[in-house]
Amino acid sequence: MKKILSIVLFSAIGGALTLGTYKLFIEEPHIVVESKAQESPVTVAANFTNTLANSVENTDFTVAAEKTLNAVVHVKNTSYKTVRDPFAEFFYGQGSGTKQYSQVGTGSGVIFSSDGYIITNNHVVKGATDIEVTLNNKKVYKAKLIGSDVTNDIALLKIDEDDLSYITFANSDNVKVGEWVLAVGNPYNLTSTVTAGIISAKGRDLEGNGNITDSFLQTDAAVNPGNSGGALVNSHGQLIGINTAISSRTGSFIGYSFAVPSNIAKKVIEDLMEFGNVQKAILGVQGGELNGKVAENLDIDLSEGFYISSVVESSGADKAGLQKDDVIIKANDVKITSYADLTGFLNTKRPGDKIKVTFVRDGEEKTTDVVLSKNEISKVASLGLELKNLDQKELKKLKIDNGVKISEITNKELLYYGVEKGFIITAINGEKVNSVDAISELISNRDEGEVLRIEMLNLDGELERYIFR
Repeated sequence: MKKILSIVLFSAIGGALTLGTYKLFIEEPHIVVESKAQESPVTVAANFTNTLANSVENTDFTVAAEKTLNAVVHVKNTSYKTVRDPFAEFFYGQGSGTKQYSQVGTGSGVIFSSDGYIITNNHVVKGATDIEVTLNNKKVYKAKLIGSDVTNDIALLKIDEDDLSYITFANSDNVKVGEWVLAVGNPYNLTSTVTAGIISAKGRDLEGNGNITDSFLQTDAAVNPGNSGGALVNSHGQLIGINTAISSRTGSFIGYSFAVPSNIAKKVIEDLMEFGNVQKAILGVQGGELNGKVAENLDIDLSEGFYISSVVESSGADKAGLQKDDVIIKANDVKITSYADLTGFLNTKRPGDKIKVTFVRDGEEKTTDVVLSKNEISKVASLGLELKNLDQKELKKLKIDNGVKISEITNKELLYYGVEKGFIITAINGEKVNSVDAISELISNRDEGEVLRIEMLNLDGELERYIFR
């Protein structure tokens, strides 16, 4: 009996193995598709080409990098400070208590002409006694500071050399969000470093950034300490911005970096080369970014633009017919969606330039031509003063060559010490001033803790000196 059961069991196992082998290796598979007769099939047009991979592959970063590397330099600034110890001089003689300390800072710069002109950030060379530039081929040069602009954080350097590799400027107004870009610089003293990313936003306003321009290009290309003053270029190797700042809680790159647009940077260095200072143009309006509440009050169907709350009398805007409650939506061909857009556009213009302003009034779109004017009045909050430029007629009447008039005083302490409206500021820290912009720049550019020694002519024409801490 046991022998029979064993034969039956082995026969069953053998049959199962035979059937399994047939199903697995011999029988053709059957595909069953379930469908409903009353429903028509949905056809979706699809392109299965990997567009992202092709896009990256077709973007030749090597071309842009090759055009840029030799035009981006390493900038080293050294500042020397002398400290006196009066006790050491008392016991050991004059000069015994004097010590000199040096402080070194580094950054990047961009050669934009073959004869050695270099653009960088103002904060890279601020307060420098000596400036040294190292090219990508390791050649080292002494650099001269031609000029700087605190407002836009741009400085112009010059080295004595010809036939240098340089970068050409692109029109930063044409840059598009999502466009590929390269950041080239010298982070952490690592020379010739290239990182890639895209334009994340335009016209970015960085709150709490002092007087610095409010119209940055934002990118996710990695920028770290030492990249400041370096190049932000498009895929053709053309300059679209000067890398200036990062947003970080650690001091290192975490995904957000910002660059001064090339149109602003180009205008600044052209002014410094031609005039020795930056020619600042104003439209002559005050206001801010349009919001839903303002649009509702004006009963207009707009969600963005620059809302005019007041117009400066006799300004270009006033003469062109702009009024309170107008909303500016375009300047020339540049779309204005915010305050940053408008200030960024104006930073590329000079006094006397004529621009076409498109605005909305009572729900109707209109245009007008505005001649930009020079900034004649400025409020210096740190001093509690409102200042006004003097014209040649006033200078001649006062028998002086330079100066800026105090038109308003909000600092009660100054009033206590006898400062009055009509006083003329002639010099700050020994440097003559001839415009409200010059005073704003001197105050903004001073070292932390540095005192201001201001010379003024009183109403009787007598010279008075004041020290501000």
